[in-house]
Amino acid sequence: MSAQRKAEQLGVTFEKQEPGYLNLCIRSGNQLITSGHVSDSKGKLGAGMTVDEGYAAAKQCAIKILRSVWNAHGTLDDLKVIKLLGCVNSTQEFTDQHLVINGASDLLHEIFGKTGDGYHARSALGFAQLPTGAAVEVEAIFEVKD
Repeated sequence: MSAQRKAEQLGVTFEKQEPGYLNLCIRSGNQLITSGHVSDSKGKLGAGMTVDEGYAAAKQCAIKILRSVWNAHGTLDDLKVIKLLGCVNSTQEFTDQHLVINGASDLLHEIFGKTGDGYHARSALGFAQLPTGAAVEVEAIFEVKD
């Protein structure tokens, strides 16, 4: 099954986005590079927000990324996930950022394949604060396959 069909089967919806202040996804050569996409969920991991809630927030970010990529490329087909950067709004004592960002990685694995085009490099970092108080922010790089 194609990545586009798999995403749709999982309930990801796609619609045209209006250009904003910054480009949410720009093509450079054979790469699609996204801006950081923040979760709708607000809060701080380690201070009332659970890892499961953070995981869901990271998944929200991945869905937003897929929509931006679709708007730039017209489909999710013929793409390879190269790299994710996951930023987690967390206390200094919180050390499970990687488990939070799994929410984004797991969705991309499900759509693009864990051992195929969805097998990506990743960083998961903790931050003292994120824009708008978001719990998570994720950015991504995709390769457009020839």
